[in-house]
Amino acid sequence: MTKASNEQNENSGAAPSASSLSVNVQFIKDLSFEIPGGAATFASIKAAPQIGVNIDVQAHKLDEKQPVYEVAITVKAEAQEAPEKESGMAGKPIFILELTYASVVTIADVPEEAIEPILLIEVPRLLFPFVRSIITDVTRDGGFAPVVLHPIDFVGLWQSKRAQQFPQTEGNA
Repeated sequence: MTKASNEQNENSGAAPSASSLSVNVQFIKDLSFEIPGGAATFASIKAAPQIGVNIDVQAHKLDEKQPVYEVAITVKAEAQEAPEKESGMAGKPIFILELTYASVVTIADVPEEAIEPILLIEVPRLLFPFVRSIITDVTRDGGFAPVVLHPIDFVGLWQSKRAQQFPQTEGNA
């Protein structure tokens, strides 16, 4: 055994950090998939639809006495017929998918200022592969080409949300 591997083995016995994040459960809180035009939609599609996706992350404490939180990712995907003219308006809705995927997490021994980033960045990063899989499966099972979500910048989403909640104002000197 080399000296480096001996040091690694000795260091691996060190106590882990006292702070922790535990995902207690994750679940589909709400799922809706609608094809407003019904079967006629499949006969009228002439081109690939335009798909818009909106994503939001929410978190709240479940019990004021315990460090237990619910974190939910809400995704709304809407597909509309492609416009007939290049600069035209999108056509009729093809499908509307709404998913809220949630988890119950416990956060222990974490500084107060670190809780919000954990809840709105790290937990969504853990949940996102499941959200992506559900969206892909539902759209495929609904009879359409699967919608595969691109990776989400949860840091940017969190920063954008904070900027909306706490807009910076210019001070008077």
